[in-house]
Amino acid sequence: MNYLSKITTSQKPWLLLAISALGLELSALFFQYVLDLAPCIMCVYQRLAILAIITAGAIGTLGHQNIIARTIAYVMWAVGAIWGLIIALEHVEMQENSGSLFFSCEFIPNFPSWAPLHEWIPFLFEATGDCGEISWQFFGFSMPQWMIVVYAFYTIVLSIVLLNRLICAKKP
Repeated sequence: MNYLSKITTSQKPWLLLAISALGLELSALFFQYVLDLAPCIMCVYQRLAILAIITAGAIGTLGHQNIIARTIAYVMWAVGAIWGLIIALEHVEMQENSGSLFFSCEFIPNFPSWAPLHEWIPFLFEATGDCGEISWQFFGFSMPQWMIVVYAFYTIVLSIVLLNRLICAKKP
């Protein structure tokens, strides 16, 4: 238990977090530019969530000994993992109900006016696909279904680490 509590005060776990999320981001670009799969608006939002996890890993890697930096990294990790999980669940629901009038996706991301990421970095955040289309599957699961697994894993690991830190902090 003590090991899990102290793991985030060292650099390597944070680096592993950043590298794993970077691998997912690079995989998304591979699917888009090599396999020619157009990302939809929900895919773009999930990319942003992964970017939050990359940022959390980078902040934790650089500031692993500073409690403020670790706290910011935990918050970024939580936001990325939980928000990504919510978006992936919504995306799967859209795919399952793609013929319904109640489920449709936009083509222009709803980023704040002060940060139009789809205009600043279109190769990463421009949506050109349809949310209801299932154009790729692996072992019978679509990409957003796999992303549910990924985000759930990130959320569970974060929960275990934080619970361990709380439990060990309360022990005399």
